[in-house]
Amino acid sequence: MLAFFDTNVLVYADDAAFPEKQRTAASLIAERYRDGTAVISTQVMQEYYNAATKKLHLEPEFAVRRLRFFARMQVVNATPQLILEATDIHRLNRISFWDAMIVQSAKVSGCTTLYSEDLNAGQSISGVQIINPFAGLATWAVHEPAPA
Repeated sequence: MLAFFDTNVLVYADDAAFPEKQRTAASLIAERYRDGTAVISTQVMQEYYNAATKKLHLEPEFAVRRLRFFARMQVVNATPQLILEATDIHRLNRISFWDAMIVQSAKVSGCTTLYSEDLNAGQSISGVQIINPFAGLATWAVHEPAPA
């Protein structure tokens, strides 16, 4: 069964500040890539590059190599029809438009699972089940002291 990756999962795979999330994300991406069930969108690719170079301060060349890898997955293009359909998801489910674009991309590609930290885990939107692959993991960064 196809599974869609939200940007945050791809970013965590390169975020050394959160080693548990990094391991989880990298493992999940590798597993889904190997079995041919990984799906992303052009929106996710754009957001990944921006976050990788701005938030993680990765070299642009490294981020481009990642994009080339991601491009070998099934990639959903943001079409005018997809955008219009996402507006309905946005209005009906009261989620951000950008999250609605992610959900609609997952839906049109035939995904039944959406891996995301940003949406409500366990929720189903338009037939797509939201799964937070980081549920139960530590949420603090390595450079921050762990809670006492």
